[in-house]
Amino acid sequence: MRRKGVRRQGITALAALAVLAGGAAGCTVRPAGEGGSPVRIEVPSRTPSAAGPASKSPEPESESESRAPGGGRTSYPAAPPARVLWSPGDSGRDIRELQARLRQVAWIFQGPTGTYDEPTAEAVRGFQGKRGLPRTGVTDSVTWRRLLDMTHEPGRWELYLMGGQPADAPDPRCRTGRVLCISKSSRTLRWMIDGRTVSTMAVRFGSEYTPTREGVFRVYWKSRHHVSTLYDSPMPYAMFFSGGQAVHFSADFAARGYGGASHGCVNVRDEAAIARLYGQVRSGDKVVVHW
Repeated sequence: MRRKGVRRQGITALAALAVLAGGAAGCTVRPAGEGGSPVRIEVPSRTPSAAGPASKSPEPESESESRAPGGGRTSYPAAPPARVLWSPGDSGRDIRELQARLRQVAWIFQGPTGTYDEPTAEAVRGFQGKRGLPRTGVTDSVTWRRLLDMTHEPGRWELYLMGGQPADAPDPRCRTGRVLCISKSSRTLRWMIDGRTVSTMAVRFGSEYTPTREGVFRVYWKSRHHVSTLYDSPMPYAMFFSGGQAVHFSADFAARGYGGASHGCVNVRDEAAIARLYGQVRSGDKVVVHW
């Protein structure tokens, strides 16, 4: 009887040592004495993967939620929608830049007008759809950033390709009498009477090979339906001031804007405006062409 009690005590001691060791899921011990059978002792594992069937893996969290320190969930608002910058009906210099950049990537073919009209909205929709953006026709911050990345800063004559630019201050020689005051710097013509500006319009000049002359001149001849004998091209509402150079309407300027040049004449693209001017200007009125 004493031998069995000692054996049980040995088994108990070995089991206790195995529990303290605690690194394995179970171990086998052999009691003291000869002929003893090995005894298997199961020890619970400390690793999460050996948990019982009741345990569950953590649920994945959504992109808009995360675990709070106390164990709950904290919700965050979704990303704000893109901010609207410009929409149909807007106008101004920013709209000119939008249109000029759309023209650079061939979504608009006419020059900037400065007015967010339906052709501009349609061009924006096309640009958005091509790049997987919502086709709203409204220029938001995301659309604008994509357009900026694809284009360069437009120059002055890209912004005013079809006219509409502000006129320079009149040359001092334009401040008295009846004067066609023509600025090469701002590419504008002011019709002035005694220092007062009656009307202003965009104009185009000759190329470097056929430059428009500068200086003070006089209108010496007017020809309503003139056709150039040198270039065989129409020159309606022609008001000649220096040799064969005249102020006149140009259909090419109306169509192409500053993408082209004259043969030395001062071109006007607004036919209605030059028709009115032609009716007001007299032979002998002064013409000042300046920078």
